[in-house]
Amino acid sequence: MTGLNVKRAAKLLITALVVLPAGYAAYYFRNDIKDIKFPFALPFMQAAEAEHGATAAPPPRPPVAVKVAAAKAEDVPIYLTGIGTIQAYNTVNLQSRVDGEIVQILFQEGQDVKQGDILAVIDPRPFQAQLDQQIAVRQKDQALLDGAQIDMERYDSLIQKAAAISRQVVDQQHALVEQYKAQVRNDEAQIEYARTQLGFTNVRAPISGRLGIRQVDQGNYVRAVSPTTIVTVTQLQPISVIFTLAAVAVGQTRLSLGQADAPVVALTADNTIELDKGTITLVDNQVDQASGTIKLKATFPNKALKLWPGNFANGRITVDTRKNAITAPAIAVRHGPRGDFVWVAKADDTAAFRPVTVGQIFDGRALIDKGLAKGERVVTDGYYRLENGARITIEGASPAAKAQPTIQPRPAELRVD
Repeated sequence: MTGLNVKRAAKLLITALVVLPAGYAAYYFRNDIKDIKFPFALPFMQAAEAEHGATAAPPPRPPVAVKVAAAKAEDVPIYLTGIGTIQAYNTVNLQSRVDGEIVQILFQEGQDVKQGDILAVIDPRPFQAQLDQQIAVRQKDQALLDGAQIDMERYDSLIQKAAAISRQVVDQQHALVEQYKAQVRNDEAQIEYARTQLGFTNVRAPISGRLGIRQVDQGNYVRAVSPTTIVTVTQLQPISVIFTLAAVAVGQTRLSLGQADAPVVALTADNTIELDKGTITLVDNQVDQASGTIKLKATFPNKALKLWPGNFANGRITVDTRKNAITAPAIAVRHGPRGDFVWVAKADDTAAFRPVTVGQIFDGRALIDKGLAKGERVVTDGYYRLENGARITIEGASPAAKAQPTIQPRPAELRVD
């Protein structure tokens, strides 16, 4: 073999070592590099595509099993919700109105009391002595008045008989009688004041309610000028709750500043247990500029004593009722980058993406303001594998149970983000 033939054989061998691996690679990775054109691999790729052309198309997806529920038209109450602070309907710090030593404590801490019940007694002896003294002074002045009136009557009879008595003496006697009358009236006022002070030695409950912790013990000296709280009385039935809501939201309802009348329900922090039902009685007359909120005052009977002063409660205020509103199960409403949407089960057993506007969600139902019509079926389970136009099969539905076509609102955009 000549040198020329050796060189030619070497070139053919090198070419074969390069082309054959490249062709094999092109065939193996044909799906990944089908958009890249390599001239030397093109024959191998075309051969592979021709060989597998019949099996290249993927098989159709099986229908997705879903559960559906129909949208309803019903009367829906419109609510405002917020958190409120519970306050006693009335709170009184019981204090002494006279100076003296507490000689008796007549209550138990935490006791329910009625208005007028005696809760503590301050030493009454000094005040009883003052009352007795004023009564004695009145008796003395009354005796002087009686004597002056007798003399006045005598002088009046003498001057009518032209006796030796001057008109001046008669007038002076009349003035003396009036002076004694005034003194007796003053004595009666002093007696009433002394009797009132004596009554203050019995410290009474000013309102009906429940007592708190005793803060002054028996034997302590209390003063009216430096009041010390003996015990606090709180009225728990009824009770008040102050709710703080956005002023904009309240302004969109029928509520206005001043007196109001709207049903409200007090709930626990997780909104699962109803504590009591009451009424909104007042909307505050000004908005907090810093937070843009306004206060609403509610009154609750609190018969079960589930509302405690100082605690918090969630409130659900009924401000309106929407007639024939469209509702759907809340679980059917999904949340996407462009807002809320639902999957609608169409009559041809396909799923359609539908944007909706949700007004509120309560008791497992969503109020649909826009995007859904009465009778349309929405997917409540199995929506995770859905896409627009996907075939579906409804669990538990017979062939005759398919929904009839309805006039549907045209969605703003049938596209999943």
